[in-house]
Amino acid sequence: MANCGGAYSDNCCASLEVTGGTYFRTYTYASDISGPSGEADPATVSNFRLDKYLVTVGRFRQFVNAWSGGSGWLPAAGSGIHTHLNRGQGLVNVGNDAAVAYETGWVASDNSNIGPTNTNLACDSRYSTWTNSPGSQENLPINCVNWWESYAFCIWDGGFLPSEAEWEYAAAGGGQQREYPWGTGGGGLEAIYDCNYPPGMGGVASCTGVMNIAPVGTALGAGLWGQLDMAGEVWEWNLDWYATYVDPCTDCAYLTASSSRVNRGGFFFAGPSLFPLRSGVTPSSRDYGYGLRCARTP
Repeated sequence: MANCGGAYSDNCCASLEVTGGTYFRTYTYASDISGPSGEADPATVSNFRLDKYLVTVGRFRQFVNAWSGGSGWLPAAGSGIHTHLNRGQGLVNVGNDAAVAYETGWVASDNSNIGPTNTNLACDSRYSTWTNSPGSQENLPINCVNWWESYAFCIWDGGFLPSEAEWEYAAAGGGQQREYPWGTGGGGLEAIYDCNYPPGMGGVASCTGVMNIAPVGTALGAGLWGQLDMAGEVWEWNLDWYATYVDPCTDCAYLTASSSRVNRGGFFFAGPSLFPLRSGVTPSSRDYGYGLRCARTP
């Protein structure tokens, strides 16, 4: 699938290494964007790889074919763990107060929550990117996927969902604590937001349909390690359950069940004031603003 990036000649499956380090999960910028202030909730992240692009319709179609209505591929119980961490045990679960606990990986009872059918992936008649058969939208980001399908796709594709700390670390440029993935300011071409695609459009009143969602990698705002569309386009599911940050955090995730999973990034319908908004979403939710990106061992 070599149809991603601005010239549509890059490998859609490209995955780029992120050099680990420490950053602040809570940080705000002064009004003159001269630098970060209000730093809190430090987290340390080890090296990992994060896909350059959001998962496209074309890539997701191969997963749907493999799943085959539930009669084909399903994740193995316990799969999807960050096996390069803690001697194979994966991320530390900071949501467990009783003792040190780690990732459990995929839970077999969640197999029934995977349902990427034509009907489910058409969650919005105006903005769903999925088509029942391959067509002109194969290099648009897949949307209308729930959390379980996102996790399952990444396992099927040889990776895992990034933890929230990993995702935000990459978006913030690590210790650079960037205001946006590309830095500060910009001329509007760095991200797909506020219905500013196709070029010359702008403002939610301009939104007319799926045409306002750009092929992945169209925007120019690359993060420090080269990932694109980490602001705008579609929100991205993270591994964690949504909760107040727990300190300290070293290769950690909040993995004790609550009501919502973490979604990060912003999307094409909203303005840059929502970058990089942290939100909690019911994992069964399907929305034209929800997509995904996978992480992998370094």
